[in-house]
Amino acid sequence: MQSLAGPVLRAFLREFPGGLLFVGVFLPGALLLLLLIACFRAQLLEVDKELSPSPDGQPKCMGCSSLSQQMKRRRP
Repeated sequence: MQSLAGPVLRAFLREFPGGLLFVGVFLPGALLLLLLIACFRAQLLEVDKELSPSPDGQPKCMGCSSLSQQMKRRRP
């Protein structure tokens, strides 16, 4: 018994316009992925800047960062 998925898929792709498939499915998905990559890169650069030592080799803040200060403020 053969699967009918091949002929059905072939008929669907023949009737469905390729431009609509590209603009409606693939393009938004790719743009969303690029947006996520850009957001994560910006967050990573911000954290990297916070954690990098000062030019003299000493930490910028002794045992504290803005992230830890924010977490302390949020705790009741």
